[in-house]
Amino acid sequence: MQPNLIAMAIPLFVVGIALELAVARVQGRRVYRLADAMADMGCGIAQQLVSLFLATAVLLGGYAWLYEYRLFTLPTAWLPWVAAVFGVEFAYYWWHRLSHEVNILWAAHVVHHHSEDYNLAVALRQSVTTWLTTIPFYFPLALLGVPPLAFGVVLGLSTLYQFWIHTELVPPLGWFEKLFNTPALHRVHHAINPRYLDKNHSATFAFFDVLFGTWEPETEPCVYGTTRPLNSFNPLYAQVESWMDLVRLARRAPTARDALKVFFASPAWRPEWMGGYEARDVTRKYDPPASRAMQRYALVNWLLLLAGVFVFLMWGGELTLPSQAAAAAVLVLSTLTLPTLLEGRPWAKWLEGARLASLPALAALLLVAR
Repeated sequence: MQPNLIAMAIPLFVVGIALELAVARVQGRRVYRLADAMADMGCGIAQQLVSLFLATAVLLGGYAWLYEYRLFTLPTAWLPWVAAVFGVEFAYYWWHRLSHEVNILWAAHVVHHHSEDYNLAVALRQSVTTWLTTIPFYFPLALLGVPPLAFGVVLGLSTLYQFWIHTELVPPLGWFEKLFNTPALHRVHHAINPRYLDKNHSATFAFFDVLFGTWEPETEPCVYGTTRPLNSFNPLYAQVESWMDLVRLARRAPTARDALKVFFASPAWRPEWMGGYEARDVTRKYDPPASRAMQRYALVNWLLLLAGVFVFLMWGGELTLPSQAAAAAVLVLSTLTLPTLLEGRPWAKWLEGARLASLPALAALLLVAR
């Protein structure tokens, strides 16, 4: 288990969020809600832990294996990097676009869109199953001769670039937006305004959206979230809710054809037997009240959690596998209990007690494992 580019960027993520909070406060704006931000980061922590134990090895390992059977070997030292930049962007565009048009892909990607806020923490809100849905889009690059090193580096840089575009504080940037993805363009992508749906799918550049007719500038205030709101700050529930919904709908389908269509139709497909859509109240956000004392408790513990996640992702590879698994379990438990405490879930206090009780046991295990 080796440190990765995203793990090394965690301090920069924290600094960016702190800076965004400071600028918003100067401007008299509220761009964060504590429980929502915790849910965002909790999804990201779960995604990084899955990447640590499974996704990165399968994705990059599988890519490297397939590269041995490449159809072309790209000449010169610079051409593979150029091919990686444009190849990763092209593959990402079509993965992202189809993830908004095909239910089985949307079930993975929707996790990133659940938040009803729009800030830098939302950039960290990722699905634990997205990596599986990207494989059919990225692996052809290996057969076309894009080397694994170039692919891995460009993919990592593309992911990091997308962090800064998740903010409401940067205005539209004019001509720059016809070439590069920007906060204004990505605000449109996250909005559920009718004119904004399924627009601006690019990662770093914007020209594929321009070329394929999905480019849309920001011209009216954005309403964020999903047309069917999650109404939960539980990051683990967020990871599975859409998959559970697909299975539930498939079981209710009147025919086998409809059951299959549930997985491959558009998320907008809602026949009568599904009950159709309920109109969403876009004037209200899911925001259960929490006491100041509970917010302070959750915030302090969340900052400690972030420190623990950073240390684990950077140096956890030196631990034994049982110790890694135990540490990861406590980290995941923490991401579950703290935001649900703020929601006022009746079971959250009992789970928080179990989490606190597990900390001395984990510390003892790690000391023994040294």
